[in-house]
Amino acid sequence: MDGCHMKVVKFGGSSLASAQQLQKVLDIVKSDPSRRFVVVSAPGKRNPEDTKVTDALIKYYRSYTNEDDVSGHQEWIINRYKVIIDELGLSHTILDKISAAITELATLPIEDNGFLYDTFLAAGEDNNAKLVAAYFRKNGLPARYLHPGKAGIIVSSEPGNAQILPGSYDKLEELRDSDEVLVIPGFFGVTVDKQICTFSRGGSDISGSIVAAGVKADLYENFTDVDGIFAAHPGVVHKPHSIKELTYREMRELAYAGFSVLHDEALIPAYRGRIPLVIKNTNNPNHPGTRIVLEHSKQELPVVGISGDDNFVSINISKYLMNREVGFGRKVLQVLEDLNIRWEHIPTGIDDMSIILRERELTPIKEREIQAHLTQNLGVDEVEFERNLSIIMIVGENMKNQVGVMSRATKAMSDKGINIEMISQGSSEVSVMLVIQSKHEKTAIRAIYKAFFDQENQDKN
Repeated sequence: MDGCHMKVVKFGGSSLASAQQLQKVLDIVKSDPSRRFVVVSAPGKRNPEDTKVTDALIKYYRSYTNEDDVSGHQEWIINRYKVIIDELGLSHTILDKISAAITELATLPIEDNGFLYDTFLAAGEDNNAKLVAAYFRKNGLPARYLHPGKAGIIVSSEPGNAQILPGSYDKLEELRDSDEVLVIPGFFGVTVDKQICTFSRGGSDISGSIVAAGVKADLYENFTDVDGIFAAHPGVVHKPHSIKELTYREMRELAYAGFSVLHDEALIPAYRGRIPLVIKNTNNPNHPGTRIVLEHSKQELPVVGISGDDNFVSINISKYLMNREVGFGRKVLQVLEDLNIRWEHIPTGIDDMSIILRERELTPIKEREIQAHLTQNLGVDEVEFERNLSIIMIVGENMKNQVGVMSRATKAMSDKGINIEMISQGSSEVSVMLVIQSKHEKTAIRAIYKAFFDQENQDKN
């Protein structure tokens, strides 16, 4: 085995939903001997009307804890695996293993068992990994199912929000020497007391990222059902191009405003382990996808992507001679902190400041509290709550080396008659943030996309 290259590959639920999809997965893993670690999700939807295995397990858990009859749920879940097993022509020994594991869930203690929900939930991934490993073996790949507990993915005892314990990485590193393809279920780890505990959102992506960092992989390949990350949302911009290369920082900025390809938390282990990541499409594996790297390999476009997100509120505060008052900003933020409210951005003027937050942070009660505190205790002249705002992020680390990025964006807005409420730019200059009214969000994204990308394409032709 060529020791210089080692890849960890993660497949999402839609890539594992049927025998037809698994055939593609096998071809992908077979085509490259450096794909040594395969992290799998639970079987996803075969069509939009289908139920994900994970959702079926939630229903099964609810029935079991309500002491209802669970046999219907068990049958449905086992059958979901059976269909795939039969289509792949696998022996029923594997089906028996899976059936036993699914049925066994309904024998676990309900009382005082904080990990019961996680154990049910994780069964989707866990049993799918057994199936995938059996299928690989049948087709000539030396593969072995490896339980996260055996792999060394040891996590904190926080149900639904497991954090990897630092010692795990040493244990994972030992797997480097394995001469088999190791198939590891994603989404969960095991506590020191051997309890199953799941990660938060984006769970299998986190597992892939942890394994990649642990075995010091050269590349972490994340296979989904899209050709990488698009420069703008395909539902807004017609056929946007996919981004060839992103830095982790750019990814974080895009994820912030609504890009949901990967949950940004999922990237932390790979980022810290300095492992590049590529997002690829199971259904189109020859497409280069999107690489996420620590720093760009060459200076390319100033802007890599544009994203937009709505449901922001701005609290606009005015007070005459505000800037002369020491500690005013802190007092305002203290009001928010006492109400357990997170803020997002604070653009300021001489006698005014705006605090932008996500609408879900602001309940009617909290709004009244803020209003009262600011007017009565801090003596502000005006407080206005401005709703229905969207934030447009224009992202690219190379912007700082280019003059006129801002003017291009603002011109695109003014040509469409869109008023920019606020502009904010961090010192890192990775992104420019425009705040506009939500009703203009789609028009704005299209206009900015056109200004940066269609322009580039014209220049190239």
